[in-house]
Amino acid sequence: MLPIPATILMHDVGWASLISLLVAQFVKPFIAVASGHSFRVGRMFYTGGMPSSHTSLVTTLTLSIWGIEGSDSILFSMSLIFALYFVFEATGLRQEVGHQARVLNEMLDELTKTQKVDRGRLRELVGHTWSEVLGGVVVGVMVFWAYQHLWLGR
Repeated sequence: MLPIPATILMHDVGWASLISLLVAQFVKPFIAVASGHSFRVGRMFYTGGMPSSHTSLVTTLTLSIWGIEGSDSILFSMSLIFALYFVFEATGLRQEVGHQARVLNEMLDELTKTQKVDRGRLRELVGHTWSEVLGGVVVGVMVFWAYQHLWLGR
């Protein structure tokens, strides 16, 4: 029996979903430039930001399962439920963690004016806005389309 990561990549759906995540991560620095920020390759390795690679992955995964199993399958239903959970978690809890990090960083900035603090800054970009999630859905749908038409020839 193959280890779980190997079995995921034995199926086209696993590959398509992984490619969707990688495409979303790859375009992050270019979208940042289009938004007026400087180009930083490191943005490819950030969680958070436009587009959401988590949303891209679960969109491609769920649509691919739908394309193979149909909308009345239990596998599609489970995938859809987990995809919706991922999206709401990214825009809710993780977004709130980013807001808290921003407040803590401001407190640290004030504290370092009067005392020596041996602490780095917290990452503030951890969650996603709804527009970043929508960007992830767009990437996920595009990769699903490519998977269906170019890979499977449907």
